[in-house]
Parts: sequence; structure tokens; C-alpha cells
Amino acid sequence: MDKYFHSVRLDKDKCRGCTNCLKHCPTQAIRVRAGKAIILKERCIDCGECIRVCPHHAKIASSDSLDRLKDYKYTVALPAPALYGQFNNLNDINIILNALPKLGFDAVFEVSKAAELISEATRLFMETQAPTKPVISSACPAVVRLIRVCFPELIENMLLINAPVEEAGRIAREKAVQKTGFKPEDIGIFFITPCPAKITSFKQPIGVDKSNIDCAISIKDIYPVLLKAMEHMDESDELKAMHESGVIGLSWATSGGEASGTLNDNALAADGIENCMKILEEVERGNLDSIDFIELNACQGGCVGGSLTAENPFIAKTRLLKLRKYNPIACNHLPQKSLPDHLFCKTPIEPCDDVMKLADNMKEAMERMNKMKELIKIFPGLDCGTCGAPSCKALAEDVVRGFASETDCVFRAREELQDIDDSAALSNIIPAPFRETKED
Repeated sequence: MDKYFHSVRLDKDKCRGCTNCLKHCPTQAIRVRAGKAIILKERCIDCGECIRVCPHHAKIASSDSLDRLKDYKYTVALPAPALYGQFNNLNDINIILNALPKLGFDAVFEVSKAAELISEATRLFMETQAPTKPVISSACPAVVRLIRVCFPELIENMLLINAPVEEAGRIAREKAVQKTGFKPEDIGIFFITPCPAKITSFKQPIGVDKSNIDCAISIKDIYPVLLKAMEHMDESDELKAMHESGVIGLSWATSGGEASGTLNDNALAADGIENCMKILEEVERGNLDSIDFIELNACQGGCVGGSLTAENPFIAKTRLLKLRKYNPIACNHLPQKSLPDHLFCKTPIEPCDDVMKLADNMKEAMERMNKMKELIKIFPGLDCGTCGAPSCKALAEDVVRGFASETDCVFRAREELQDIDDSAALSNIIPAPFRETKED
């Protein structure tokens, strides 16, 4: 497997090189070269912003299909709580949970059940340990990757407790083995995911040696077939009471849900990748040391805003508020109020050092750094993106790495051409918004 696996992929046939993705990528992981986008693997965090903004649908997520069900002797569906907010006029979550077996699944296990266990574990951890504050949630894999890429010094602040989906997968497999007698590898655990970052976290897990999830199907893909199965359920179908989670578990689908589950008034929640970066910058400066817990969601609104969902996140959030209204606070609790070892990350979370590395040896790296500084001074500082890089600084870095040329900047190209021919026609080289015009 590649050092960096990514579920976000580029469909070159559809890409028009329009630079929309380049301008919206939070980690400057995209370049446009020869009329096509290029995703830099070492920088990508699989947040899905490029999927969201691409007008040509050239960015896609590599998810699994229902055809994978035949690869296992027994299969379990793990619906994310965000799934419940996708359907209009739904008044009972059990309808969804009863419809999933009609798609071929043998069993269903709610991720919201495991979320309540993780919330309780977080409370116990905060009460019994002495963590570095503020403690930053590690539940959003895009945020975990963002910290590893852009804020490596904050890794020590991260809550090293497994995400709810991993705990749900572990419990679901154990129950399936006990019920069927099959070997663990014969059981297929399928997560119904709202975002590509979670797909990546299963294929190349952080904090665990091997993920408890075998396959991931996007909410967007399963929505139409699940809706059809729900519509064909009639009164003759016995509706089993399968929903076994409360307000805390369901709240994980929206921003602030995890923070509220800590029952801590000194917790902060932010959503949207740009807002997350601003909060992390404040933590880095030491301005949030008085905060106990920080929940960060890369997607606006939380998981309901994932790029692989089917519904507007604000509508989905409103529906979830209605669905959880008459639920108990929580239905799932840790045995003996203890912190079992399996809830904690087993492998350390390492920074992505090669992202910022300009060369393999210090001397060459310093030379390239000095060259970058010189280039940044002579570039216009407009960050217009016409060079195929998201900023003048990014272009300077690409030049010293040998991936681009100074004259990729149209302003630099005009300067060089003017030395040869001072024709007025050279002004047309500059993009229209930046051309100089004579005042009347």
C-alpha cells in the first residue's frame, strides 16, 4: 500500500482545470498542470472540500458498493447517526434499521450506541487523568490528518480514544461471531459513511494496527436503494424495535454533539475546515489553555455536512433534532464505570514531517528556503491561482522543488518578454482583473 492512501480521487476525463478545487483546498494539496488538477498525496487530508466545490464532478471518493456483501458469510451494517437525518417525514428510526436487512445485510448495529460509550469514556478520562489541555477530539479523521500535516505540535493534545465507528465495529464483530460461530474474518462490517475521510481511516488506520471496518458505503450511494426499501415496507412487515441509543448518541451527527456528551460546560465545538484551522491556530498560540475540551468537525454542521451525504446539512440537523426529542439521554454505558484498554489507540499518532521538508539534507533545504524567500519577494503576492498553484508562496515552493518554473507566474512571464519586445500587446498576458487601465 502507498505511504499515503486517499479515498479522494481525480477523474481526469472530467477535469477541466478550472482551479475551483485549488482555491478551496485547506492544505494547499492541489495544483493544476497541463489543464488538469493534481492532488499532492502528502498534503491531502481527504476532507472532501474538492468534491463539494468541483462543478464538473471530477473529484470522487472511492467507496464500496453493496456488491461486496457477497464477499462475506455474514454482514453487519453500521449506520452513522447522520444517516437518520437524510429522510423526509421520518418519525421512527426503526424504519431505517428494519429496511437495511432488506438490502442484504444480516444484522445492524448503530454507531450511535458506541458513541454513547465513547462519550462516557471521555468523561471518565477527563475526570481521572491529567491530560494536556485543551484536549482535542480525535473522532474526525480529517481533523486528525490536518493536525498531523499542519499542526504536529498539537498531537500531544489529542484525545487518544478510538472513534465511535471503530468501537461499533469491534462490538458488532464480537456479537456476530458469538451468534454464528463464523471466524472473525468471515464477518463483513459495513459502515455507511457521510465522508471520504472515514473511508481513508479504515484503509490506512491511525492509532490501531487494523481497522474494525471492512467496507464503507457512502450515504449518497445507499440513499436511493434504502429509500426504495423503506417505501415498500407495509403494515404486514413487523417493525422490530432495533433503535437502542439516546440523545447523546444521536447528537454526534451534528456539530457540538460530542462536546455536549462530555457534560462539561467548558467545552468548545467548531465545524467547517477553515474554522477548525482558526481554532487550532489559537490553541497553538496558547490562547485556549483555559478550555477543557475541543470538538472539531471538518464538515460544516458536523457529519451531517459530509460531502458524501444526500441532504442539505441544515435540513438534516433539523430532522435529527425532532427524531431525538423523545429519546432518553443515553441507553449505553461502560461496564463498571471503567476505562477498558481496547478503547485507547494502540499505536502512536505521528506527524507528517515530509510535508514541510524541502530536501533530504539540511544544507540543500536551507538553500531552497533562501531561494523561496527570494521568489516570494519578486512574485506579486496576489495569490490569483493562474499559475496553477494556490498561492505565490506555494508556487515558490514548487519552483525550488523542481515542479514549476518562475515564468508560470504570468506577471514574471510578462517581465521577461518585455525585455525582448515592449509591445503593448503584452498587457493582454495579464488576467483581466489585474490589468492596468488608463484613467480618463
